Amino acid sequence: MEEKILEILMSLQKDVNSMKADMNSLKADMISVKSNISSMQNTLDEHTHILKALEHRTEVISVEVENLKHDMAEVKGEIKSIRKDLAQVELVTANNWSDIAKLKAIR
Repeated sequence: MEEKILEILMSLQKDVNSMKADMNSLKADMISVKSNISSMQNTLDEHTHILKALEHRTEVISVEVENLKHDMAEVKGEIKSIRKDLAQVELVTANNWSDIAKLKAIR
């Protein structure tokens, strides 16, 4: 009977030792997982920072594009005004040439 109890105790001791080894293995795995999570958190923080910078840059570019659109509309209006004035100058110049030709003919 004592031998059976001794065998059972030895078996229990082996099981406990096996469980301790498994627990140590799990601890090592958990340390590795924590390290990976920490690394991933750092990467995530870096990506978040980059995305915020890109969002800001996109907003700045959007404002600049709107300003360019406004400037282009203003330039387009000025060009139309210049063309209108140039057409008027051409008409006046044509009338002046006509008047010059008439004056030359009178002489």
